[in-house]
Amino acid sequence: MTAEKATRRWLRRAGETAVVLLLILGVRAWQQRGVASGPAPALAGSLLDGKPVALNALAGQPVLVHFWATWCPICRAEQGSIDDLARTIPVITVAMQSGDRNAVAHYLRNEALGFPVLNDPDAAIARQWGVRAVPTSFIVDGAGQIRYVEVGYTTGVGLRLRWWLAGL
Repeated sequence: MTAEKATRRWLRRAGETAVVLLLILGVRAWQQRGVASGPAPALAGSLLDGKPVALNALAGQPVLVHFWATWCPICRAEQGSIDDLARTIPVITVAMQSGDRNAVAHYLRNEALGFPVLNDPDAAIARQWGVRAVPTSFIVDGAGQIRYVEVGYTTGVGLRLRWWLAGL
């Protein structure tokens, strides 16, 4: 292969890679349009087990705020990771448009999940955070600033890494 052909092949691959990256970034920007950024909106209420929870009560440490739904197949695929994370880091999950308190509690029992859940049957909390699709995960740093937002499936390792970075 001549040097000219090798250069053309390399340039074509670099161009194709750039187009793919631009498409990925474009889709990501479209998914995250209108989602809360900067200071985290207020988040407080009673968990399904009746315990009060407030995001500002967890100040000083990063927190994962995870919006999900019982009817969402992608949420179902990542719920094991969220449950594992909730055992070792501060996590507040919000069940968006998933029925009443009893329906969500029944789902959690059937799936053997133990993460803390605020029920959001009419998506009022989701609207405050700009969430239009689930799953959506926010990493809020110890000062109450949203540091990372992920819409769609995210690995437990990816969320843990972002949580760790938010604590630096």
